[in-house]
Amino acid sequence: MKKRVAILISGSGSNMIALAESMRGDHPARPCLVLSNSPLAGGLAKAQALGIPTAVVDHRPHKGDRAGFETELLARIEEAGPDLIALAGFMRVLTGDFVARFEGRMLNIHPSLLPKYKGLDTHARAIAAGDTEAGCTVHEVTAALDDGPILGQARVPILSDDTAETLAARVLPMEHALYPAVLRRLCDGNRAPIYLP
Repeated sequence: MKKRVAILISGSGSNMIALAESMRGDHPARPCLVLSNSPLAGGLAKAQALGIPTAVVDHRPHKGDRAGFETELLARIEEAGPDLIALAGFMRVLTGDFVARFEGRMLNIHPSLLPKYKGLDTHARAIAAGDTEAGCTVHEVTAALDDGPILGQARVPILSDDTAETLAARVLPMEHALYPAVLRRLCDGNRAPIYLP
């Protein structure tokens, strides 16, 4: 029986595409839902083109009511019945109560070498700090922001003329390689971290 994976996005969905396209053939999982908090997310049309069911829970009508947003989000997710949830550029912070429902079954990809640079503007912060390398991390989601157990990392060198934009452009292909690799291992019951050069 294939595991069911719900993928949550907010934008173009490039990591969602990488995950969805990896879940073919003998892969132990299949995407069951792509859900966005924005009706304008470009990834929704891409998911539909791949034949994946989509849903939108717009966060804007719930301004100041995170519980209401998460109640609606949870209802859509539970309708799909996923075994795992993959956050792929989902730009909403989820509460501890919500995360606890999916403990050990929710993943996120973050564009830094955690525990460095939690939150936003990770590439600019790595350059400003004089770091020699940057990268991305896949981790389990916990109540603390960008703080769960690390399941994989990929590294890229920071070049002397890098900007946040050029560094991000080099990290993104590593995200597209790392996230599917971690997902497959996790679906096979392997939580040992994977490290890509």
